[in-house]
Amino acid sequence: MREGLIPLVSELIQMKSTSPEAINKSAEYCANWLQNQGLRVQILENQGLKSVVAEAGGGQSEETIILNGHLDVVPGEESIFIPRIEGGKLFGRGSYDMLGAVAAMMTATAEMAKRPNGCKVVLQLVPDEETGGKHGTGFLVEQGARGDFVICGEPTNLHVAVQAKGVLQLLVEVDGIAAHGSRPWLGKNAITRAFELYQQIQTLDFLQESSRFFPRPSLNLAKVEGGKAINQVPDRCAFYLDIRYLPNQDPEKILTDIRHSVSEAKVTVIQQGSPVQTDENSRHVRLLQQTTGECTGTKVNLFGQDGSADTRYYAKYAIPAVEFGPIGANHHGPDEYVDIESLHVYQQILQKFITNLTRG
Repeated sequence: MREGLIPLVSELIQMKSTSPEAINKSAEYCANWLQNQGLRVQILENQGLKSVVAEAGGGQSEETIILNGHLDVVPGEESIFIPRIEGGKLFGRGSYDMLGAVAAMMTATAEMAKRPNGCKVVLQLVPDEETGGKHGTGFLVEQGARGDFVICGEPTNLHVAVQAKGVLQLLVEVDGIAAHGSRPWLGKNAITRAFELYQQIQTLDFLQESSRFFPRPSLNLAKVEGGKAINQVPDRCAFYLDIRYLPNQDPEKILTDIRHSVSEAKVTVIQQGSPVQTDENSRHVRLLQQTTGECTGTKVNLFGQDGSADTRYYAKYAIPAVEFGPIGANHHGPDEYVDIESLHVYQQILQKFITNLTRG
């Protein structure tokens, strides 16, 4: 099935899966493709978005490996949804993040269905990782989609991400007193006070901590809202913080420390996502690292991701999950590409890894 992999990726790129309608069309295309390969396929819909679940092999007592990939991509110019091949690279929106991995997972699952082994392979193709994942992977996990080990095909250049930072996104609201802009001493400027409070948050101890895979957490001042007129002292300012905390940090303590630091402000949690801290010495991780090294002839690193992915939904239930995907560059950028040979190697690794599990 090697010759069909790149045409499949190209077809998925051209579907421009940036809207619910296009994502659902892509899901239906994938479901039909998998059914034609003889796989057991379900389409599950949640909040108007479709997820595809396909299975190969399986018995109740057998180990279950989940391959998870997202069909949605970020928006871009029309031209980047036209796939092109140059210098052994396939260019196009989503080629690297992560339609290349999706196509390789589809073909690997189809190949393994022809030669069943002791593992049950569950392929999940989900619709909304780029916007949070709660309607796709989050929904599937809440509905009981569990396994012994999960591979999310996010871009990793054939290295294995065993950790990911947690997500804590906050809204901080600061009140002031309005006054005429020519007499600012009669009011209390909420914008300048908000900036002072933000500077206080920057000095908190949690931002100075580190761990094995991360030199520090991150704090991003993402959005500021304040002021009604240029000739008025603003009586309200709100700012949004995107905090990515270390897997060994307690988000509740971080929140408590922030609220104590800016006690005059109102602090609201917008979103919280679990960190990922998969055991790097587990049987699955070591075998995936070993198999990848055997197939590539190179050293395979374990590392931590600064951003979050759908692995967090499994981590919430202590299900070991990693990010592992092919080689490429520039995801979310204008020259996104995936290395074609690495896609074939990636498919080979997935098949060999699952086969080796039953021999271990």
